[in-house]
Amino acid sequence: MPRFAANLTMLFNEVPFLDRFGAAAASGFKAVEFLFPYEYDKAVLKDTIAANDLSVVLHNLPAGNWAGGERGIASDPGRVAEFRDGVTRAIDYATALGCPRVNCLAGIVRPENAPQARETLVENLRFAAPRLKNAGIELLLEPVNTRDIPGFFVNRTRQALDIIDEVASDNLKLQFDIYHAQVMEGDLARTIEAEFDRIGHLQLADNPGRHEPGTGEINYAYLFRRIDELGYEGWIGCEYKPRAATEAGLGWLAPYLDKKPASTTHNKESIA
Repeated sequence: MPRFAANLTMLFNEVPFLDRFGAAAASGFKAVEFLFPYEYDKAVLKDTIAANDLSVVLHNLPAGNWAGGERGIASDPGRVAEFRDGVTRAIDYATALGCPRVNCLAGIVRPENAPQARETLVENLRFAAPRLKNAGIELLLEPVNTRDIPGFFVNRTRQALDIIDEVASDNLKLQFDIYHAQVMEGDLARTIEAEFDRIGHLQLADNPGRHEPGTGEINYAYLFRRIDELGYEGWIGCEYKPRAATEAGLGWLAPYLDKKPASTTHNKESIA
């Protein structure tokens, strides 16, 4: 049966970030993921995760000035040193939080800069992959659709896999976000089947709207069965924008979760 991780950057936004761990656990999740942990103290995060009996399954490498509109720096030839510092920082956090994988966001690139951007991305991934492997952490590369993020450099499955082939590391896999793939290329089940051995992590949202499964065009009941039949043993990250309150939209998830007792610990202290 598929296992689902709550993406705490997207879900449970009704409460401050540190309270979302408790909210996820109370809703039956056993695992969580999030975009970035870096503005929070590692010890506080670790204690919050442990108090709610959760596992962290994914976070991203540092990706530049997110609030300012940046969506990754891995393809920027002028920021290689910053990227490499970010790898060290990601290892520090992932190790402290027991997180087994981190995702690389390639960033936004102008078309005329694409050749140099690709070369930079390949070299940065070649730098990161063995260092993360030595720390016991898997590196992922994620295609992101260009409707939500115009100009995002890595935006299709085949493009990402070609880059992964060029990097030629056994510690670099594909992060396959079902929503992004549906927007850009469709043919979801066939792609998952064809590239199954190269997928290190799955994420989901429905289309259009990037809301919870069952609100759009994707046949998630079929995809979940097929993913299960293929023997996927990882987690599927719920990286969607709830159409209303998070808990009100979790009906689709009920068959896959064991509810925790209502006594699950909630951390009421937030760090801004």
